[in-house]
Amino acid sequence: MSNYPLSYKLSWLPRFLKPSLGGDANGFAPAAGTLMDPSPKQMVRLAFVGDISAVANRSAPACDPAIKALLGTADLVIGNCESPIVDKPSAVLGTKLGTHHAMSERFLVEALAAVGIECEKLVLSLANNHVFDQGVAGFDATAATLRLLDIRTIGLAATGPVERFAVGPIALGFAAFTLWRNADESLFAGRVLMEGDPARWPREASAGIDLLCAVPHWDWEFRHFPRAGTRALARRLAGHGVGLIAGHHAHVVQPVQRIGEAIVAYGLGDFLGTAFARQPWPGRIGGIFIVDVSAEAQTRGRVAAYRLLPFMRLRVGDHERLVSVDGLEGGMRQKVERRLRAIFPSPSR
Repeated sequence: MSNYPLSYKLSWLPRFLKPSLGGDANGFAPAAGTLMDPSPKQMVRLAFVGDISAVANRSAPACDPAIKALLGTADLVIGNCESPIVDKPSAVLGTKLGTHHAMSERFLVEALAAVGIECEKLVLSLANNHVFDQGVAGFDATAATLRLLDIRTIGLAATGPVERFAVGPIALGFAAFTLWRNADESLFAGRVLMEGDPARWPREASAGIDLLCAVPHWDWEFRHFPRAGTRALARRLAGHGVGLIAGHHAHVVQPVQRIGEAIVAYGLGDFLGTAFARQPWPGRIGGIFIVDVSAEAQTRGRVAAYRLLPFMRLRVGDHERLVSVDGLEGGMRQKVERRLRAIFPSPSR
């Protein structure tokens, strides 16, 4: 059914319980950088967030004002819809156990309001391994609900490998795909994009686009440093004109890399908890990837600056609270800051 190798399956629980800092930590960039100095006078701001799910939330999350204000500065917010949106789950037992994801329309609407994301400014990828957790009917219901909410989607086979959006004067292209699936390949075929090789995308797909962005569901879960194959795919995407990559699936924050003119944020962790409510603390660190893009005629589509802002999801009763790292206290703040220093090199290094 799924396409995970056996070694991956065997390592899932140990890595969930203790997310790994192992792997190649070389060649990464600081969590923030300026690529154009002076900054363009006209810019468009993109905010990429991680996986969105209701698995760890029974009610809408609480959100610190600083995070809500930051998301409010974005012209477009892009995330991954990790849970099918259904009124009543069809996979009842799996949903109760947390292996099958589901969230209601009401939860999504209330969650977006709580964090300050307007539906009209939101783009959600449906290219992920959980998209068929509630069957084909759940997939269809999810797409229909998002259309009714005026939330745009990417990663659907029907719209092709690159979906185009205009944000101000900038023509953006989004290529969303998943390398992983939890269900039979026949369910994904013709519905969800799984083609991660940009050489196979039609040449005309990116014609007339100022900035091509990839939103891949890749890498192995609960590992802070991406695997060699993931880094190789990032180089391949950059070599085919992708200027910005924001990845999902690892459920922990991963580093940033510059590949020529391209910027890669390998993993943003969870925006709203997708695993269990009592997830170990390293898996509760998420990241918001803010990217300012030039909207001026001569440099339109160039990334002017980026910064990955980490936050923490704290458990409060039946829901989570999103807290900036600066808002943490005591030992928890010290632990989180140490972990972040291990993942993101300082600007002087």
